[in-house]
Amino acid sequence: MNNVMGVINVNGKGDLMEALTQQRCIASVPFGGKYRLIDFILSSMANSGLQNVAVFTREKYRTLMDHLGSGKDWDLNRKKDGLIIMPPHFCDDRLLRGDLSNFYAHRDFFDRSKQETVIVAAGNIICNVNFQNAVRFHRDQKADITVFYAVAETGRGGRPRRCLALAANGRVQAVTEGEEKSAGGKVLLNIFILPKSLLIILGQEAAAAGRGELLAERVIADLHRLKVFAYPLPGYFAVIDDISLYYRHSMELLRRQTWESLFFQPGLIHTKVKDEPPTRYLVGSSINNSLIANGCTIAGSVENSILFRGVQVQRGAKIKDSIIMKSAIGAEAWLERVILDKDVRVSAGRKVTGERGIPLVVSKGKNL
Repeated sequence: MNNVMGVINVNGKGDLMEALTQQRCIASVPFGGKYRLIDFILSSMANSGLQNVAVFTREKYRTLMDHLGSGKDWDLNRKKDGLIIMPPHFCDDRLLRGDLSNFYAHRDFFDRSKQETVIVAAGNIICNVNFQNAVRFHRDQKADITVFYAVAETGRGGRPRRCLALAANGRVQAVTEGEEKSAGGKVLLNIFILPKSLLIILGQEAAAAGRGELLAERVIADLHRLKVFAYPLPGYFAVIDDISLYYRHSMELLRRQTWESLFFQPGLIHTKVKDEPPTRYLVGSSINNSLIANGCTIAGSVENSILFRGVQVQRGAKIKDSIIMKSAIGAEAWLERVILDKDVRVSAGRKVTGERGIPLVVSKGKNL
């Protein structure tokens, strides 16, 4: 994979993520107890042997920069290549809505890179994949572009997604709007493999036309002139772009099979290392079917919930069906179906609940 580079595109505003993206971009939204959304695609690239990865940002990327640092936690702190964060080049919001013009504006970075093949991926896709087989497929098919897809599970529901119609050899024939609940629907994911030269050409065309165009839109529009093939994404996947999906896929981590599939196969998911002590479970605490990160102190009860690093749960407090980031929960408080961002303080005896299937989201630093 020495001739392949990675590009992680953090383009989405994350408007549908409510309070979780008020102060951060969608790629740095916490997930799974101690991870960020970007950790999954970044770890997949690093585990696949990519040594040159660029993260293209748009807005609110301070927390993302703090999380990624020099890239050492993904073994990407290198003298040559490594991890680089690319701030937005344009002030024109019309152009920023797309990504191709932004890629082209940073063409000097691509020109200096020795790799000839690029993997472009969104920063909010939850998956664990080795890209080596996909790159081999791309080259064997002599494809101009290879797109990734996932087979939707029947009955899962979800927002409308783009679905692929494929020929017997895997070439994409058409793209239509569909539902995730469609039986066996092949859902287009924002992961692409293409030559670096073609990416620059597409960006040049978008910039010359003054269009804020997305790579996915360009691929769909050019099916008639480009050889576009599709590759199935193996294993568990999720596209996190609204609160309901965030909550649903977070809760699915409480199933052992999902957890093991996502975090360990085919490689480990890496994140920023923090030197914190193990969680303390005090006398009288009760934990049932929950995911607890390190650095917590628990004296109450936690059921079917995910607690991030450093959560403090005082005696008598009850947490159920919730996602709690670093916060303090007072004695005898009751939390059910809620998502608490960092540094939230819940006073003693306070009851906070969300609707069934619709969690209540509390923004960072609130006092309840």
